[in-house]
Amino acid sequence: MSHRPAVTRRRFLKTAAGAALGAALVGPLARRARAAAKDDRPNILLIMADDMGFSDIGCYGGEIRTPNIDGLARRGIRFTQCYNNAKCAPTRASLLTGMYSQQVGEGRMSKAVTIAEVLKGAGYRTLMTGKWHAPSLPVHRGFDRYFGLADGCCNFWNPGKQRPGEPPPGRKWKRWRRWAIEDKEFTPYTPDDKNFYTTDAFTDYAVERLGEYGKEAGPFFLYVAYTAPHFPLHAWPEDIARYRGKYRMGWDALRRQRYERMVKMGLIAKRYPLSPRDPSVPAWDDLPEEKRDGWDLKMAVYAAMIDRMDQGIGRILAKVRELGREENTLVIFLSDNGGCAENVNKTPDVPPGPLASYRTVDKPWANASNTPFRKYKSWDHEGGICTPFIVSWPRVIKKGGQISRQVGHIIDIMATCCDVAGAAYPAEYGGHKVLPLEGKSLRPIFEGKTRTGHDALFWQFGKSKAVRCGKWKLVANGSRPWELYDMEADRCELNDLAASHPDRAAAMAELWNDWAARCRRQAKSS
Repeated sequence: MSHRPAVTRRRFLKTAAGAALGAALVGPLARRARAAAKDDRPNILLIMADDMGFSDIGCYGGEIRTPNIDGLARRGIRFTQCYNNAKCAPTRASLLTGMYSQQVGEGRMSKAVTIAEVLKGAGYRTLMTGKWHAPSLPVHRGFDRYFGLADGCCNFWNPGKQRPGEPPPGRKWKRWRRWAIEDKEFTPYTPDDKNFYTTDAFTDYAVERLGEYGKEAGPFFLYVAYTAPHFPLHAWPEDIARYRGKYRMGWDALRRQRYERMVKMGLIAKRYPLSPRDPSVPAWDDLPEEKRDGWDLKMAVYAAMIDRMDQGIGRILAKVRELGREENTLVIFLSDNGGCAENVNKTPDVPPGPLASYRTVDKPWANASNTPFRKYKSWDHEGGICTPFIVSWPRVIKKGGQISRQVGHIIDIMATCCDVAGAAYPAEYGGHKVLPLEGKSLRPIFEGKTRTGHDALFWQFGKSKAVRCGKWKLVANGSRPWELYDMEADRCELNDLAASHPDRAAAMAELWNDWAARCRRQAKSS
């Protein structure tokens, strides 16, 4: 037993050892640990699909097997009017910053702060896996850990060089795609495991990081950005077999079936008629019999990709449940844009599915994916910008299976995360001023309230542009004139009212022009 005289806390802190300990205790890790010990803020799990249409999953009228995503809907809220930016990179820029992508230079995200940077500063563990699509890596923009595709799209089986004993991987371009593990880039990334499959790899990383950090006292923010079902069409044979032959009914019958299920579910009002088949798409009944099997295979592979993603989501949700964190975890599931009509069939002699192929689902099936809407990814009509948006948060959303028709936008996710995390959105970050937040929190909707939405929402990608004010939406593509739609009476944009409401159309066009000019000024100054 020591016979030293007792040292009071005050006297100890005056010693050199006490001073060093005191400095450590006020360090960022200690502050985080103290806050975490009494932290009851929700975990946030943000899951994004890639190029998935409005009607592809079961809880939005689809026939594809998605029990885990459907389970989120049963426990939470399905939104019918939550919008994205019609394309991969601009959607991600808005999601991460709460700004319009035109303001922050899309991938650069300059003069902006990311969700991860804000939440990390507020004491959250920040984790990401999947598609990033920006020059600087996630670990340089607020994420503690990262594994994934740093840009675009890639071969699901092998994003890199040909491996011994295998054919060359099907590819879109000659240049390699960037991958990263934490802060180390790989161009190309050639996995050693011949059973590597991108969707599974992202799921594995998410589950592993939850296992590593999920028992921390503080909350976590996990962003899982799947590349499925973006092309190329690659899927496990056993998943493809589940759907093979089911699409020989054709796209016309599929669109009708999905529409009827949506009406029965209450997602779409019966007063909104199903939009006509795209005029450039042939009727299924007019297809030669010998071509139908190939079309069936394309959609079967696409469905299998979504099925496998849902399986992965189930594994992640099971890990959250195992950790005892399900009750206070806010889960948000969405897609970055509507179904993709691009034709990028680089291997016409290799069928979709295996490593050597590089095929797309193409316009006819994309038209079905976006049921009941018109148009596709890259368009600012509903088929391009309106996709599933599901929220589950058992502690707050007490009545599951809700359908919300309140309007939201991808810019609202940052504000929502800040709100539920109790994190202040900064005026400055990293020594530079940050643009004011454009989004508004969706939390009131989660709590069963009607929130004060946006006076106007804006879109622009390529030659497509749109603005929505209340029930009115003005949209145009290329040199075509503006079209005006009453979204309460005409969700599928079938009755253009621009000619009968010229003053309203002109005023909304001017509003869009003012917004575009403001974004250009802000981007130029960044």
